[in-house]
Amino acid sequence: MVGFDPAAKALSPEEAALAGSASGLVTRAMISPMDVIKIRFQLQIEQLSSRSPTGKYWGVVQAARRMLWEESVTVFWKGHVPAQLLSVCWGAVQFATFQFLTEMVHTRTAYSSQKPGVHFVCGGFAACSATAVCQPLDTLRTRFAAQGEPRVYQSLRHAVSTMYRTEGPRGFYKGLAPTLIAVFPYAGLQFFFYNVFKSLPLLKPNEPGNLHNLLCGSCAGVLSKTLTYPFDLFKKRLQVGGFEKARESFGQVRTYNSFSDCVVRIAREEGLQGFFKGLSPSMLKAALATGFTFFWYELFCSALCRLKEARRSE
Repeated sequence: MVGFDPAAKALSPEEAALAGSASGLVTRAMISPMDVIKIRFQLQIEQLSSRSPTGKYWGVVQAARRMLWEESVTVFWKGHVPAQLLSVCWGAVQFATFQFLTEMVHTRTAYSSQKPGVHFVCGGFAACSATAVCQPLDTLRTRFAAQGEPRVYQSLRHAVSTMYRTEGPRGFYKGLAPTLIAVFPYAGLQFFFYNVFKSLPLLKPNEPGNLHNLLCGSCAGVLSKTLTYPFDLFKKRLQVGGFEKARESFGQVRTYNSFSDCVVRIAREEGLQGFFKGLSPSMLKAALATGFTFFWYELFCSALCRLKEARRSE
């Protein structure tokens, strides 16, 4: 039910937006702890290694324990309000745009809306649309997850007013260039692999259900995240530019002048492995996030279809 399917009961873009926002809301609440750990890893300049632990964090379990000890259990949901706003907004825009684009391709071109290649292109453009709308919320989420104690931002309202006063409107769009560069192939590959895995006989049970959707989504998330991961790291580094004071307790800090400066300095100072800091929690997060996003989306879409049928039969 992901995308326009002429053989199934079609949803309108508005209904797809509703299912997408609900899917994003539920999924975000579930995967927030892994997201916070991933962001902490991405922003650490020192090497992530248990053999030579020079940095504050060097492993997922160690990081979770230290964060829990130093900042209490609420640390795993730091920035949860902007993160939830981001997930709801992102899910609505992405799935509504994807539904609209796949229907347009099917009705106005010679291509079938259910082809993997169509899902890749439409998924990429849908994600770019969601990025353009949601980037300020993503920047706020990153800043909240990145700050330690004492807090620089006391609330969402305080963060917005402080950023606007000190950095101007452009501060909310830091990291937009690498985000757009990465999000097209990342989201496109998510939809592409999800389509492919759902059609594979090996993964296709006699009666496909919700667990099948979860498995296909998880596999799609891991593959797409691994292939495009460095761009997510570049984005996070750029988003905390001008936020160095809040990062001092975590170790070394860096200020990057541009996207290219960020790439060159990470390569020079941290080596090739620097591009993949936080990959382990990120892959776990991607498996859970993508799997549950498609799981909940398909579930909510099915519920909307049943509700429409019930209303028609009354």
